[in-house]
Amino acid sequence: MNDTREQLIIDLQRIEENDYELKSGEQLRDYVKLMLEYIGDPQPKLRDDLIYSTFYKWINEKQWFSDAELRELLLILLDEQHLFYYIGSKEDQAVFTRTFSVLIVALILQRHREQAFLASAEFTNVKEALIRYYEEELDLRGFMPEEGWAHAAAHGADALDELVLCSESDAAIREEVLAVIQRMLYNDQHIFSDEEDERIATIVATMIDHHLLPQQSIVDWIRNLEQCGGWPRSRGQYVARVNTKNFVRSLYFRLLPLKNNPAMVEVLLKAEMNLNEFTQ
Repeated sequence: MNDTREQLIIDLQRIEENDYELKSGEQLRDYVKLMLEYIGDPQPKLRDDLIYSTFYKWINEKQWFSDAELRELLLILLDEQHLFYYIGSKEDQAVFTRTFSVLIVALILQRHREQAFLASAEFTNVKEALIRYYEEELDLRGFMPEEGWAHAAAHGADALDELVLCSESDAAIREEVLAVIQRMLYNDQHIFSDEEDERIATIVATMIDHHLLPQQSIVDWIRNLEQCGGWPRSRGQYVARVNTKNFVRSLYFRLLPLKNNPAMVEVLLKAEMNLNEFTQ
């Protein structure tokens, strides 16, 4: 039995019960070091219920981290032991370190949006890391009965959604995000079944709602996205078509009730019909 790990569980449970406050004499950095060490723990109780929840409270609600501490935390999260820990591996436990690191990156970007603290070069570093991560992540499992959530496509999408909202993001960066979304939908191996399509659709809905790209750019991208419907039949084509069809549906129903973008809704409807073999 790992005594350090067991003690961390006990301490974080106490902290949770105490409204995420520390006892007199306790230091934030002592817990952060251990939380980063166990961020990919295979047991969801520690990884998800305790470590992620504590980071969420401390970063976003209590705002206990200074700008310098957030920068330092971000550098660790983006390193080869966290976001890129055994990147490219599949069907092993390394995925949890990567997918829970990217969730904390999303929290830090949200803080940066509210009160900017990243320099231009630091922001570019985050952007490049997130794009690279979404390109190189191959373990796309969603929920597992024993280990709980991995959910790489969804967690990465949460961070990309924060990224496109940052004032430093320009049209070129948002186009990069659209391109990497397409690669994720066209991943050749995994049909998303744990609502990843909804989390990915959020990024594009954000771009539309906040007018972050010209509407024609998004229309052109959606039309390009549906090209997989006409590819020669293969497993990769099937995966791309079904993922894209479900993504287009998610985005369509996100926009439909707003009744403020009939042209985009029409483009999505046509794309769905071109991707849906049962309506042709």
